[in-house]
Amino acid sequence: MATGFSFTPQGPFDLSATCEYFGPWETSQDGALLAAFPVEGWEGSAAVCLRQASPTLLEGEVVAGGGQEERAWRQLLATLSLDVDGSAFPDVGKRDPVIRRLQDGYRLLRPVCFYSPYEAAVGLILGQRSSIAQQRRVRTAMSEELGETIDIGGTRVSAFPPPAVLRSMSAFKGVPAEKIRRLHATADAALAGVLDRRHLRSTPYAEALAQVREIHGVGEWTAQGIVLRGANLADEVSDDHVTKRAVQVAYGLRASPSHEQVLEIAEQWRPYRMWAAVLLHVWLRREVGVRLPA
Repeated sequence: MATGFSFTPQGPFDLSATCEYFGPWETSQDGALLAAFPVEGWEGSAAVCLRQASPTLLEGEVVAGGGQEERAWRQLLATLSLDVDGSAFPDVGKRDPVIRRLQDGYRLLRPVCFYSPYEAAVGLILGQRSSIAQQRRVRTAMSEELGETIDIGGTRVSAFPPPAVLRSMSAFKGVPAEKIRRLHATADAALAGVLDRRHLRSTPYAEALAQVREIHGVGEWTAQGIVLRGANLADEVSDDHVTKRAVQVAYGLRASPSHEQVLEIAEQWRPYRMWAAVLLHVWLRREVGVRLPA
């Protein structure tokens, strides 16, 4: 049985833009967003059906076991960056004309993050030396074969397997043995509480990165993705070639900027530096044609 929830976003939010620019998402016949994921705490999985009834009202239904409906609802809101007050995000565009053009073009798009730092780590590890399409196919297959399938509103959706199930997996079609070892290490870290959204958010950024890098198979770039797009740190800036390339092209720089130069430009994006960087990534991928990592 589904439990109903409602939510008023703080600041502008357009669910249709989220579905258009991020994905692929499962959708119902009436266009509602459908999501399924293991709930942090790892006591079960949940499915959520989300609709935007008006610019200021989101309505959802949650199916989850063990009384985890509220936790699952909050987890989806965090995935959509709705747990952050975005009221002042338009002000960034007033300070920076480059970001203003992107905000106008992409309808003040907020980042969509992974369902949890655990799923961020899994996705990024599976994406190492693989295409985005390959990584998504493997994740989908794992969800369908090993995860929990949940019926919500007449549609069956499959959640990715929780850490304990992933840890017990000895092999999987299309996944090399070394990636299996890295996935086992990821599962261990999730079960130990290292890959917990609240933990990573409450830990200083540099320390959080250092903790995540201790996981077997996690390097600097992967660690940044786990912390920034898994825990959803709205005001940090990653040090990666895609961000540098986007800044170089968008701001008309002659050469690729250093991370320090990116941070200098990004000062006017506070307190939404990651949000602005994601807008630049979306623009680069869709309009400039530079391929992005998974």
